[in-house]
Amino acid sequence: MTTPPKAAWIAADWGTTNLRIWALDETGGILAHRSSDKGMGRLEKQDYEPALIELVADLLKEDVATPVIVCGMAGSRQGWAEAPYMATPCAPPSIRNATRVEAADPRLDVRILPGIKQLTPPDVMRGEETQIAGFLADNPGYTGTLCLPGTHTKWVALKDGRIERFRTFMTGETFALLFSHSVLRHGLSSDDLDNAAFAAAAEHSFHAPEMLTADLFGVRAAGLVADLAPAQASGRLSGLLIGVELAAVSRDFDLGNTALLGSDKIVGAYRAALTQVGYASRQLDAQTITLKGLTLAYSSYEPEHS
Repeated sequence: MTTPPKAAWIAADWGTTNLRIWALDETGGILAHRSSDKGMGRLEKQDYEPALIELVADLLKEDVATPVIVCGMAGSRQGWAEAPYMATPCAPPSIRNATRVEAADPRLDVRILPGIKQLTPPDVMRGEETQIAGFLADNPGYTGTLCLPGTHTKWVALKDGRIERFRTFMTGETFALLFSHSVLRHGLSSDDLDNAAFAAAAEHSFHAPEMLTADLFGVRAAGLVADLAPAQASGRLSGLLIGVELAAVSRDFDLGNTALLGSDKIVGAYRAALTQVGYASRQLDAQTITLKGLTLAYSSYEPEHS
């Protein structure tokens, strides 16, 4: 088995569910891209360094500390080391705002980037701020809206390249809870989602968000008395929830200038819903943007001097 070349530095995106790393050479070329299921949700403080070493040991030089630039939940209060939030309005954090972790392994020089907080209304993000930095690297001075879909979707208002404000919507988690634990679960499909039912429901709830809880029960009722198929029911449930979210967002954010960061089905759903209610959007790959943001942070890296 061939030993991989040693990394000049390592980028890490440490989420609640997964850890993803990229090992890079001096020119920014990717030597390795790996992941594990050892996200923040499964770890105690003493577990973080072993989880990282498990992924990167063969990529580390023996005679020098390799920089590891980390974004995400490793910097949370329950993480490896708390990286205090920066407050909006602000530019995305840089490595100058990072928290250095005292690693036991001398081959590691770990810096954790901070998240961002908002006091009114209260809100927080960790990890998304690095994606925003990556987006702004290609779009300096951008003014408009970013949407980062996920379990907890972030909507971010940017002005002249600064984060002015943001809101988080628990739409993805709400869908999962209703899908698995509500009366609706009896009529839903886990394998398919009807796009036409999704689009119609998104448009309906965008224009009548106050009807959400009644419309949700209507999904169950339509399965019982109107022959609503499971795939149609799943599409309608997703469309109702995302449509209501868009209705709320449209009050405070410019949906006419929206970029979506992501590469999975949920991003496609948001783009389809925006189109259905009359807003064009563009989509960028979230992993590419995350690495770009971490690379931007590394560009200002300076080693600790003893």
